[in-house]
Amino acid sequence: MKNQNYVPFIYGFIVCATLCAIVLSFGAGMAETSASTSAVEARVNRAQPPTEWSRTKAFPNHEVYYPGTEDLAPDEMRVTALGTGMPMPRLKQAAASFLVELGNGDKFIFDMGEGSYERLMSLGIPLDHLDKVFLGHLHLDHAGDFPAFYFTGPVNNRLTPVRLWGPSGVKPEWGTKSWWKHQRLSWAWEEASRGSALDPRGLQIEVNEFDWTAVNEVIYDENGVQIRTIPAIHADQSVSFLLEWNGLKFAFSSDTLPNTWWREHATDADIAIHEAFIPPDLMMEKFQFAPSEAIFVGTQGHTYAAAFGKIMSITKPRLAVAYHFQNDFDTASAVESEIRKTYDGPLDLATDFMVWNITKDEIRTRMAIPNEESFPAPVQRKKNPPDSLAAYQWTEFSLSGVEPDSAAVTNAMIIEFNKRHGTDIKPSITGIPFRDK
Repeated sequence: MKNQNYVPFIYGFIVCATLCAIVLSFGAGMAETSASTSAVEARVNRAQPPTEWSRTKAFPNHEVYYPGTEDLAPDEMRVTALGTGMPMPRLKQAAASFLVELGNGDKFIFDMGEGSYERLMSLGIPLDHLDKVFLGHLHLDHAGDFPAFYFTGPVNNRLTPVRLWGPSGVKPEWGTKSWWKHQRLSWAWEEASRGSALDPRGLQIEVNEFDWTAVNEVIYDENGVQIRTIPAIHADQSVSFLLEWNGLKFAFSSDTLPNTWWREHATDADIAIHEAFIPPDLMMEKFQFAPSEAIFVGTQGHTYAAAFGKIMSITKPRLAVAYHFQNDFDTASAVESEIRKTYDGPLDLATDFMVWNITKDEIRTRMAIPNEESFPAPVQRKKNPPDSLAAYQWTEFSLSGVEPDSAAVTNAMIIEFNKRHGTDIKPSITGIPFRDK
């Protein structure tokens, strides 16, 4: 019975010790949390924009890029993804295309796969500024939109001739010059009819075909910009591009397996954009490929994601960019998981309208906000419209079908138009029914 007198004392001691331990633990946790919070606050404070923003003026900074609203610094490079997807058409991602803009005013387009032209137009850049196009190879998902870009130039206010660079062929008839010759033959009526309605100066082209087997060969050297090619491993006659300017280096694989030429010459790029495919199992699920198709297409004709990681770990770019895959919630995680098996450096998984601003001190990644209702940007020189009926020889059959009553309505509108604008435009086709016989 005497021993029972100690029970309250023992219980009290245990409770007191427990409370002390909790207090000490809480204090230590608070100290640790306080230190951690201070570090977080320090990082946040360093990144904070001005706290007092005007209620009426433009905000001083944005987390997205609004094309045409920001100056490009003299020492800055801006790269915009116009197409990051595949030959499988989808609204979310066009096929391959990247725009490079430099602080010296030069702009370069690398590849023009299907769907990329619309994205280019949504940026609101005058086509007169976009006269240099480089094609890594002639598959539709890398070159398919170039004909539309060229042939619709006049209707989209381009007066500047286009300059095109592309690889030679294993056979002469497979090379860029032959490809373009046949494109013009296929679209001969398009070119003739477009050129008769609008100033035709935009329908001029300079085709530069280079040796696809040449290693690190300069194909462009103007205005302080040098562009070189290295062979790519993708069904032959394919190349990758290296652009260097102002101490900055842009490397673009187009389509290729990782190769020794990339390893040697693309090392230490500021931004390296290289294809990376989803795993073969996902290709079977998403594309309904047979196992042999998934393996060959995904790992032999293109770059398996872990192989992308390996070549990036070897070449060590300031920023590695993986493209050429459908960038969705499930595919992106699968691609990144494979890449991280072999590469732990800076990485972006590209999607359309991703933008990189690159200087020697910083690389900034954002998303562009395109204008989905864009109209053509204005011409950069005075237009000289042609005489439509003289430039294009209409058949008498077509002209004989002009309906006079509706033509008279059109002609009345043209008379009013001339009064408003001080012009003296004569209706060419709708005037035919009223000409003296």
